[in-house]
Amino acid sequence: MTVPPVESAFAVFDAQDSGCLSYGVEEAGRRWLVKTATTVEGRTSLDRACAVHAAVRHPAIVRPTWTIHGTAGPTLIYPWYDGNVLNHATVHGADRSALTRFQRLPVPQVEVALDAILDAHLAVSAVGLVAVDLYDGCFLYDFAATRMRLIDLDEYRRGPFVLAADRLPGSRRYMAPEEFTRGAIIDERTTVHNLGRALHHLLDSPADRRGPQNSPQAWRGNGDQRRVVERATRQPPAARYPDVPTLVRAWRLATP
Repeated sequence: MTVPPVESAFAVFDAQDSGCLSYGVEEAGRRWLVKTATTVEGRTSLDRACAVHAAVRHPAIVRPTWTIHGTAGPTLIYPWYDGNVLNHATVHGADRSALTRFQRLPVPQVEVALDAILDAHLAVSAVGLVAVDLYDGCFLYDFAATRMRLIDLDEYRRGPFVLAADRLPGSRRYMAPEEFTRGAIIDERTTVHNLGRALHHLLDSPADRRGPQNSPQAWRGNGDQRRVVERATRQPPAARYPDVPTLVRAWRLATP
């Protein structure tokens, strides 16, 4: 397959800060998402994405059907899936209207979606990768089919590793303290924190229903689930669950 030109796109996502351009095209009755680099940083990110998808396969993780290598780096062509990204973040700001809609779903439906996220990270853990830049912009939810998919896991890396920069890419709402500390060890306990924050945000009430200062009444899960989240997101890495499988087991025991 050759790279479809952006001029043929029915949707263009060009206001990203990732150094990549993504656009949707239709060929022979099928829709695809094309992702290509526009900067050196974007090329590095897509090189990482190639490594991630070569290592991990899971039904919830959207992986490219084709990877086309050129002088500007790889172009990844993914199947197009209907749905809404829970946080449509651009250089102009963030649109979390889909997250608000998701947070109003019945709790059992949310729990099924959360289990898909956790189960995908069992596959990530099994091949020695750690989560980097995991946030609600990685969650594509199909409200009609009630199905959660994960996208844009481009920054995931082999772990453990030592942070050689002042911080990792990502959303502060999801990141662990060590992701802001040069020389810190980034390992599965960091992924545990990221997932704990995801569980917290997605099973929380919408912002317009939380009351003053995010009161405890905003939590839509049960007490056992709340305690799992609390341990997963503790500040010291050693105080968290030691790895993703242990977190997932604890969450599933806490979930009716």
